[in-house]
Amino acid sequence: MMLRFELDDLARPEVHRLLEEHLADMHATSPPESIHALDLKGLRGPAVAFWSVWDGPELRGCGALKDLGGGDVELKSMRTARAARGAGIGSAMLRHLLTVAAERGHRRVLLETGSQEFFAPARRLYARHGFTPCAPFADYVHDPNSVFMELRLDAEVTACPL
Repeated sequence: MMLRFELDDLARPEVHRLLEEHLADMHATSPPESIHALDLKGLRGPAVAFWSVWDGPELRGCGALKDLGGGDVELKSMRTARAARGAGIGSAMLRHLLTVAAERGHRRVLLETGSQEFFAPARRLYARHGFTPCAPFADYVHDPNSVFMELRLDAEVTACPL
């Protein structure tokens, strides 16, 4: 498998379908007030950079970084296509995004994910790459349906070699 990461303009129908699948899963597993996934408009915001990952002509996943200012960046819209689950796409995308964040001078990568069982694989992925629990950040508030995590990039080299 030869993966290709593209800074994406969110124009392709394959990307739209993957993001629609992502939002549908969020709505199926979380109460409306606990859904923090960005839609297309949100992902096109000036503070957001979005990447897609391809294996040849096949879209395999996506992820985004939202600049929060002050050296912080938030991981958004991490998604692996259903047909590609278990193939390491999530880890590859996460490593790519962490590399980009470090290259752009960010000091800390933050994320919010669900506390429900559906999100357990995502929480394990983030923990394997050195993310640890943290308090709500930015505009988030304590929510029993949310788990907040952070990775300090200066500690990343020992936590998750790129």
